[in-house]
Amino acid sequence: MIRHRRTVGAIVALTLGTVATAVFGFAAPASAHVSISPSEAKQGGYGRFAFRVPNESDEASTTKLEIFLPENAPVGSVSTMPVPGWTVAVEKRRVDPPVQVHGAEISEVISKITWTAEGAAAAIAPGTFQEFPVSMGPLPDVTQMVFKALQTYSDGGVVRWIDEPQPGGEEPATPAPVLTLTAATSTAEPTDAPTASPGAPAQAAEDDEDGNGLAVGLGVAGLVAGLAGLVLGGLAFARTRRAGGPGQGGEATAAS
Repeated sequence: MIRHRRTVGAIVALTLGTVATAVFGFAAPASAHVSISPSEAKQGGYGRFAFRVPNESDEASTTKLEIFLPENAPVGSVSTMPVPGWTVAVEKRRVDPPVQVHGAEISEVISKITWTAEGAAAAIAPGTFQEFPVSMGPLPDVTQMVFKALQTYSDGGVVRWIDEPQPGGEEPATPAPVLTLTAATSTAEPTDAPTASPGAPAQAAEDDEDGNGLAVGLGVAGLVAGLAGLVLGGLAFARTRRAGGPGQGGEATAAS
């Protein structure tokens, strides 16, 4: 009976292990896609972001990355940070209406950024990843920015990370990097804490002083009353000793 239970337990454990391996084994490659970090930012602000590119091939290296900026969310100012061993090229497009940047109107924005490895030594080797930093702003008044990406390998293969997220759906097989944007918070937002009138602090200070003075007065009065009690008790005790002294002496003499 015990052997039968152990056998059943082993079968259950093996089954669960197989299911977990299958689930996580197939889920792992999908998570190693081109992404943007951080993945959240404030609308209207500027930020430093990095496109993170993992190499998923066991034999080939990544030699080129192409990032397409969303057409429905143009950004007026985009600059790249040099990546050792990689060259960068940008393409622009005209926008109408123009994008406002520090009071100036920008009618031409960057639409595509391409990084290319200068040699095999700079390429993203199997089992490694590379980040490509950019600075962007002011970020548009949209809820998200989808950056479609193309990843080219040294063997000629191209992975198209272009699938847009679907609300309430599962993550697509080749998802595009997504930057989520939230509304900027105002520094002048009202708080729930009640506001005091101008005379309230002074009145509170006066109340504190009155309370402290009353407490000190009561403490002194209590101390005086205690001392008076001790004095009266001592006087009473002395009187009792004087009144009973001769009588006690006479009783002692008669007894003897």
